Amino acid sequence: MRFFLVPISTKRAFIYCRPPKTIKTGYVDRVTNKAAEIWAGWEKAEKGWKKQLVGYGHVILQRIPYEEWGLKSIPPLSQSLQIQEAQQKQKIDVMFPKNAIKSEDVFGILRKLGTERQELHRRRMWWCIGIAPLTAPIAIIPVVPNIPFFYLAYRAWSHWRAWSGSKHLIHLLDLNLISPHAFPELESFYATRLLKNGVPGHQTKSNMVTKDTNKLTEKETAAPKDEAAAEERLLLEMKDGEELGKILETPAIAIEVERAVLQVGQKLKLNEEKRQEKNAQ
Repeated sequence: MRFFLVPISTKRAFIYCRPPKTIKTGYVDRVTNKAAEIWAGWEKAEKGWKKQLVGYGHVILQRIPYEEWGLKSIPPLSQSLQIQEAQQKQKIDVMFPKNAIKSEDVFGILRKLGTERQELHRRRMWWCIGIAPLTAPIAIIPVVPNIPFFYLAYRAWSHWRAWSGSKHLIHLLDLNLISPHAFPELESFYATRLLKNGVPGHQTKSNMVTKDTNKLTEKETAAPKDEAAAEERLLLEMKDGEELGKILETPAIAIEVERAVLQVGQKLKLNEEKRQEKNAQ
C-alpha cells in the first residue's frame, strides 16, 4: 500500500491510496464491482432510460467532493488489519513533491485530511441508511428500478468508505506508521507548473533551470511574506491527470485529478466573482 499526496492548488491537496495487489476483496467490494459492471453495461446503451440515467449519474458523481473520493481509496480499517499494523509496525510510504508541499507540513496536511470530514461522513452515512427504506413504495413502479433507493444506498456506502478511510489514515498517524518521501519525478512535474502559475517561492534551487531563473526579476523570485494571505492558484489542469497517472504508475488517479481540478477551479472562480462584486459595491 502506498499513499500519494497530490497538490491541486497552492492551498489544497488530496490523498490517494494505491492498494497492494494482494489485498483481499471483501463482500461489499464484490457487490460494488458487480454494480460497476452493470453501470458499464448501461453506459453502452444508445437510448432509453438507461442512457438518460447514466447521463444524470455522471453529473451527480462529479459533484461528490474530491476529498471524499480520495479517502474512499484508502482500504477500510478492520479490527484484524488494525491489530496486524500495530504488531508489524511496517510504515506506509507517502510520496509528495517537496517543491509544492513543505516537508514539515506533510503530517499536518494528512491529519487535517483525515479529521476534517470524518464526522460529516459518519452523520451522512446514517442519514442515507435511515432515509433509504422510505423509498420502498417506488419499487412497485414496473420496468424502472427504484433509483432513489439505489442512490441512497450508494451514498451510504460511499460515506462509509470515506469515513473508514479517514479512520485508517488517523490510525496510521497515531501509530507513527507514516513515512513521507519526496518523489523526484513528481517534483519535476510540478516545477514547470509552479513557474507557469507564478509560484516560484515554493520551488527549490534544484528544480529551477538557470536560464529561466536569470530571466526572473527579484520581485518575481521572492517568496510571499505571508503565504496564508497569498492568493490561491490552481497548479494543475484537468489534462494533467493522465500524465500524473503514468508518473505514479497509478492510472486510476487520473479521473480523481480531473474531478479535483474541476471542483477547485469552480470554487476559485466563485470566490473571485464574490470578491469583484464586493469591490464594485
